[in-house]
Amino acid sequence: MACASFRFYAELNDFLPSHRKDMKIAHIFTERASIKDMIESLGIPHPEVDGIEVNGISVDFSYIVQDGDIINVYPISTTDRGTSTISVRPKPLTTIRFVLDIHLGKLVTSLRLLGFDTLYQNDYEDKELAHISSTQNRILLTRDRGLLMRSIVSYGYYVRNTDPHKQIVEVMQRFDLYKIISPFQRCLRCNGLLESVTKELIVNQLPETVKLYNHEFHRCQNCNQIYWKGSHYERLQQFLDLVVGNK
Repeated sequence: MACASFRFYAELNDFLPSHRKDMKIAHIFTERASIKDMIESLGIPHPEVDGIEVNGISVDFSYIVQDGDIINVYPISTTDRGTSTISVRPKPLTTIRFVLDIHLGKLVTSLRLLGFDTLYQNDYEDKELAHISSTQNRILLTRDRGLLMRSIVSYGYYVRNTDPHKQIVEVMQRFDLYKIISPFQRCLRCNGLLESVTKELIVNQLPETVKLYNHEFHRCQNCNQIYWKGSHYERLQQFLDLVVGNK
């Protein structure tokens, strides 16, 4: 029987029970295991981890835990982690794109409103979500930590908040998205890109009051949904201002 000491820092404690937060955890084990597997056995999804130190030396996920090891595990937000030089995170994405699980339907709308390529279906299976994230290099956002622990998931994040308005601020801050927002560029219904369209081309599809008072229109290139600056536009703009104001 062997024992290793674990200490998890900052927001990694979100995944621990209250009696284990912000303290050394003595973990007893009997079988040979990688540090990645052992970290996840303690409840921490690997995409949430950025750096690992064992006995003061930086290691990657392949390290095999030994009896007596003293292990510090750091999240992405922690930059002052002493001698750690190895990041276990994958290379930064050149294009930020998302795929979301069934628990985050309202967050989908907010991300699309801000211009982010965001896939979502309420019938995605966990296996399919993990596959999409892996093959398309999309960041998997979820409220299911087990989904994040799937081995093929490299880019992922567990959304802490349950309030949709707080969720979008949380994601914006976590991925530092404020400089790349492009509002009103995507269809809120299907994620397709919008294009400008003349009133003459779509006039037969418009309500009478819209025909009279609106002259600027956009149409989704995928599903043909039509958008204009109606009474809802001011409400959406206020929402955007609120999000941007929470940098």
